[in-house]
Amino acid sequence: MPDDRRSLPERDRGLLWHPYAPLAGPAPYAVEAANGIRLALRAPDGRGFEAIDAMSSWWCMVHGYRNPALDRAVFDQMTRFSHVMFGGLTHEPAVQLAERLRRITPEPLQHVFLADSGSISVEVALKVAIQYQSARGLPERQNFLAFRGGYHGDTFAAMGVSDPVGGMHAEFPGQLAGNVFAPRPPAAMLTAGRLVGDDAALAEWAEEVAVLVARNASRLAGIIVEPVLQGAGGMHIYDPRCLRVLRELADAEGLLLMFDEIATGFGRTGKLFAAEWSSEPVPDSAVSAGAAGPAAAAAVVPDVLCVGKALTGGYLSLAAMLCSAEVAGVISGSRFGALMHGPTFMANPLACAAANASLELLESGDWAGRVAGIQSGLTEGLQAAASLPGVRTVRSLGAVGVVELHQPVDVPAATEAGLAQGVWLRPFRNLVYAMPPYLCSVGDTVEIAAGMVAAAGRVGGP
Repeated sequence: MPDDRRSLPERDRGLLWHPYAPLAGPAPYAVEAANGIRLALRAPDGRGFEAIDAMSSWWCMVHGYRNPALDRAVFDQMTRFSHVMFGGLTHEPAVQLAERLRRITPEPLQHVFLADSGSISVEVALKVAIQYQSARGLPERQNFLAFRGGYHGDTFAAMGVSDPVGGMHAEFPGQLAGNVFAPRPPAAMLTAGRLVGDDAALAEWAEEVAVLVARNASRLAGIIVEPVLQGAGGMHIYDPRCLRVLRELADAEGLLLMFDEIATGFGRTGKLFAAEWSSEPVPDSAVSAGAAGPAAAAAVVPDVLCVGKALTGGYLSLAAMLCSAEVAGVISGSRFGALMHGPTFMANPLACAAANASLELLESGDWAGRVAGIQSGLTEGLQAAASLPGVRTVRSLGAVGVVELHQPVDVPAATEAGLAQGVWLRPFRNLVYAMPPYLCSVGDTVEIAAGMVAAAGRVGGP
């Protein structure tokens, strides 16, 4: 092997593609070790330092790095077998994981498809909806209703239901389906433990969405949204009562309601699943537009649910699609008799073992208390950002904190400012945000908020 004395960032630059970045973009930071919530980093100029990973490695490392339970689960499974095909075979980690997912999700969700990644679970969910409609004698129902500002992944069908402006549609216009996009749902603020939205805004929004659904129902297979928190589309927190509106409209028109909880599932918003925020009454003014009745009710349950990211605690790539028994029964009775998808690494045993250990940690620990502590710390710590020049709004929900600016963020400058405070941040668009691991202490959360404030102050401008 040729001797190459260049640093790792120098060797990387121009060789490897990084997410949404040019080959000749800024040199990346090298990770030399990771433990708990901290990364040991080497800067392109050779400096070494530690930083809190306030990103949870894109929202998935909820238990932190080198977690003993997760390490042990993966190692123990590796001593048995690391992978087998799932065609015609099964194994304990996969069955155990499916049983656990069925137990912790709402009762109607009875059947599980284990996918490679979040994007693929969305692809599978969309296939489910189309196969379901075809089996019902409605093969013309090939399209979907989604929200503006939504994000569901980078593969083609998932991209096709993501925001039509910011979701890369312009680059691939000939490959994307003609889906229908509802207005971004009205915002909500966390007040006294409740997500509170404006009744009039909800009613106006519900009426517009009802018109869209009625006009396009004959070609729609389903509705797909991120419940309560739109992630990569702008960290938008919205009125959870919108989900009740969608449930009623889907039922009225025979559409499948699909929730993408890849980013929000497993406690990130302060509920185990973000859809649990929807157990709020809907005002009378929204009922005429197709909303649920004004009385409070149980949380809205989708026909199809996608989960991922935190599923394995960030150790390995794995996601899952769950659907109701009714949906599965219709597909099973179709001419194929099967869901038409089958990845090579479906139900990878190492990933399933990690997922079982991750969910066990959540179920046996006080994730709710930890997330509440992070929320409190971020809410308090980010108040200092509200008065900074260039800051539009500051918001938080669960283990999510957001500083929204008026202008796009200078990512290298914001990153440097955060690192100067000992915090790794990865801003995007006009947002400086954090989604830290759940094991952050009060002191850790104070540091993260200070890093975010420093980053926003560095790049906010006049």
